[in-house]
Amino acid sequence: MKLFLTYVVGLVFGLGISISGMANPAKVLNFFDFAGTWDPSLAFVMGAALLVAAPGYVLVFKREKPVFAENFKLPGTRLIDRKLVLGSFTFGIGWGLAGFCPGAALPVISTGNPSVLIFTASMVAGLFLARWVIANTARRRDLAQAN
Repeated sequence: MKLFLTYVVGLVFGLGISISGMANPAKVLNFFDFAGTWDPSLAFVMGAALLVAAPGYVLVFKREKPVFAENFKLPGTRLIDRKLVLGSFTFGIGWGLAGFCPGAALPVISTGNPSVLIFTASMVAGLFLARWVIANTARRRDLAQAN
């Protein structure tokens, strides 16, 4: 049942991305082109997503626990640190350059568009690189503290 619901949620998300036009990188890039062909529709898509998600969060968090898990998995901190700021900056730069956010790129992989495939491969490589850098940094910090 969990796998089926995961599929349904992914299907609804993919359809929403497609119907809203957010699978088209030119539409997304036009949102960031304030001096040229600015297209505010992305703001409306985000606003609509918030209108749907906000009541959903309220309803879900009234529950004692999730349906398919033992507890909610929430961030342990609300601290705005260097890692969060750099990650957000990198996300925004990548979205602005490529026209795809990671969530929107995944449903569009099935089109076989080379731009999407390159973006997704780069995103996956970036995830592995970031994990390696974080692990290496932690290892060096631990060695420095031990000495």
